[in-house]
Amino acid sequence: MGPVRVTAIASLTPLEELDSEPFLVDSRGQHAMCARWAAEHGYVVARELLVRGLRPDHCVLWDGVRPGADLFVAPSTRVLERALASLEEFTAECARRGVRVETVGRAEPSYDAAMKARVHRRLSMPTAGYDGL
Repeated sequence: MGPVRVTAIASLTPLEELDSEPFLVDSRGQHAMCARWAAEHGYVVARELLVRGLRPDHCVLWDGVRPGADLFVAPSTRVLERALASLEEFTAECARRGVRVETVGRAEPSYDAAMKARVHRRLSMPTAGYDGL
């Protein structure tokens, strides 16, 4: 079957929510957390999804996913609840299709003003060539 491929799920949260929900807005931080988890488990992130309220049966979730071999990972249940229309239906669909779903299970980082400013710059100036460093 080949190596386990991981689909990392991050929530698409509007920039307007940066002050109240910085981690949910910081999709790059969410994907990085998933990539670290995957590497620690010997897996490779094959796809990164950035979604909000996605239906559990949507084709973008399941494109190329191999039952029993691939898995979904998200930083937390909270991220999955934002990213998907129904977490309960998604986990049921995963079970039906024989695909694991995992959460990283680490605490979300605390964001200070400087970190929020970096996220804001990266997301508000995507066409200006700013790479977020």
